[in-house]
Amino acid sequence: MGLTFAIVSGYVQSKELPDGDGKALVEGLCSSCHTTNRIHTSLGYSKEDWTALINTMTDLSADKALQQQLVSYLAAHFPPIKDRVPTLISGDIDIRFKEWVVPTLGQRSRDPVEAPDGKIWWAGQWGNLIGSIDTDTGAMHEYPLPAGAMPHSVSVDKDGMIWYMGNKNGSVGRLNPDTGDIRVYSMPNDDATDPHTGVFDNHGILWFTLQHSNYIGRLDPVTGEVQLKKMPTADARPYGIKSDASGNLWVACNGSNCLVSVNAETFELSEVKLPGEGTTVRRLDIAPDGIIWYVNSGLGKLGRYNPDTREIKEWPSPSGPDSHPYAIAVLDGMVWYNESGMRPDVLVRFDPGTEDFQSWAIPSGDFYAGILRHMRPTSDGALLIHQSATNRIIRVDIEK
Repeated sequence: MGLTFAIVSGYVQSKELPDGDGKALVEGLCSSCHTTNRIHTSLGYSKEDWTALINTMTDLSADKALQQQLVSYLAAHFPPIKDRVPTLISGDIDIRFKEWVVPTLGQRSRDPVEAPDGKIWWAGQWGNLIGSIDTDTGAMHEYPLPAGAMPHSVSVDKDGMIWYMGNKNGSVGRLNPDTGDIRVYSMPNDDATDPHTGVFDNHGILWFTLQHSNYIGRLDPVTGEVQLKKMPTADARPYGIKSDASGNLWVACNGSNCLVSVNAETFELSEVKLPGEGTTVRRLDIAPDGIIWYVNSGLGKLGRYNPDTREIKEWPSPSGPDSHPYAIAVLDGMVWYNESGMRPDVLVRFDPGTEDFQSWAIPSGDFYAGILRHMRPTSDGALLIHQSATNRIIRVDIEK
């Protein structure tokens, strides 16, 4: 079997499943790892695709009858739906997806990042692990973490140490990939429970967000000291974080219409209000010229903020206001992001010069399932993405 631990308490109450042969089986098996709400919000699949999806979560090969009962129920009550089909935009750019399926089933692999030695590291949140991929050989290695860490993301420092955000036990951890040793840094405040996303500044200081706790964190790897500061706005829910060329930080607000700049020397927080009722921002990235690009997840737009002129401009995403843009990266002058509210999930390219869009459905093998939550460039000009529902880490090579 795959993962068997119960994490249902971390989610809202489950939505009732429709009656039918197999309902009790789905409730018992699927709810051991997630609520049934995730079934209701899925794309819906054929019997064949439900089988493929379930095989990424748990191994039922020893009980074919049980597997058939499970997928028959799901296919009958949750067939493919069409109300979240994306608007795909054709164009002249060609890309190639290379997939790795990580070993532990049901772990929800996410947030891949490239280390200085070329290995790819990921966070297996539901598996309470982090892992690495040797891109030359395809060999993968997984490292179990201290109980309850449930890592949300990983970052790599200049020395090749791997840092993870312990999203469920209020910790930040550092893994030495040579020895496997892990050092844990606990939060100094009892209400700081959910380290989320981290990034290093120019001086090697680790800065990180704590979404629901509403803090920004600062960790000095030399002294081990952790400092925290509350966001200016209550329930702003700091999410993505990036460092600019000067070493200062920019933070996305997933619970409010704002971006927040952080002075790396003084730890002073300054808020930039964004237009539009309902605006929320999952993530942002910073172009070499200092321009802040962000996803307006709440309103389905791509946004640009100029810190020098304070000018803000937004473009509607191709799939509309419900497209929920999520991850974002600036690469070679182009802006890349995804439309996570669509099924399938969509990778979008935006050319700031021409203001043209192009987009592609993100595969999960031979079908489409999963959400991209964070993307980062590689040293050779590719993008690292993932599909968390199907345990896939993906490299996107872009035509030059």
